[in-house]
Amino acid sequence: MQMTTRSPADTTVGQAFDTLAVQTRGPGLSDQTAAVRGWLAQIGAGDGLLTVFIRHTSASLLIQEHADPDVHTDLLDALERLAPRDRPYVHDIEGPDDMPAHIKAALTATSLSIPIKAGKMLLGTWQGIYVVEHRDRSHRREVVLHYLGTFDG
Repeated sequence: MQMTTRSPADTTVGQAFDTLAVQTRGPGLSDQTAAVRGWLAQIGAGDGLLTVFIRHTSASLLIQEHADPDVHTDLLDALERLAPRDRPYVHDIEGPDDMPAHIKAALTATSLSIPIKAGKMLLGTWQGIYVVEHRDRSHRREVVLHYLGTFDG
């Protein structure tokens, strides 16, 4: 394992924030990898840590395979089996898809931490960043990006 250390005098650490607006189309995974990659390039990210956070309780985030769409189909099917719509949930004022969406979001993630090296996300070969919509209709979702680290230039 290679490890590099620098003294504070060698490196200036800063931070950057932004929010992505993601329009979903109902249940499914929406790939945000290119948008996040573009933002890191725009801000001139160097080495650091990226936090990705979704500001919702009925949608979530995943790092998942981006090569075979069958993976997404199977994931959505598994989540549906874990939190089916046809159960008699107590919380039902927003419709039969709402409480199952909250359960699915609780089983997945609201934030991701991704290491950044030389401005690039250290994702695996087949990994992508996804917003997962758990509700039946389309929604405008907000994903907050926070980078903490060095900047090029």
